[in-house]
Amino acid sequence: MNYGHVNQGWGVAVLRVAVGAVFLMHGWQKIFVFGFPRMVGMMGHMGVPVPGVSGYVVSLVEFLGGIALILGLGTRVAALLLAIDMAGAMIFVHLKNGFFLPTGYEFALTLFAASICLALSGPGAAALDGMLGRNPRFERSRVSRTR
Repeated sequence: MNYGHVNQGWGVAVLRVAVGAVFLMHGWQKIFVFGFPRMVGMMGHMGVPVPGVSGYVVSLVEFLGGIALILGLGTRVAALLLAIDMAGAMIFVHLKNGFFLPTGYEFALTLFAASICLALSGPGAAALDGMLGRNPRFERSRVSRTR
């Protein structure tokens, strides 16, 4: 028997939960440690367009998107929004600082790529999307395995 599709589903799930945890913690920090007013100021200082909106949107997308990824709920939409978030982070903040951390774009690029992967592949195994019938690819894989 070939269980490659099963391993692939669990591999995607590991990526989804890990990336979700990173975004959740960064969003939590922005909302509960820095606060929205400070985020708006930081966005303005970094040259991000419309900081009065982007400070709120980025914070909420990262916090709620992280939760969504961990749960595997609305994975493709959450991952797409998070990829857009990271594209903005690279364009407006990190590209001018080169590739390497602490101020370069390597971390944002990694999160961007992981988010694109999740937007294209879906949530993988152990996701609410699959339990709700929103992940037909892996749902079919599970059904075909039992035959």
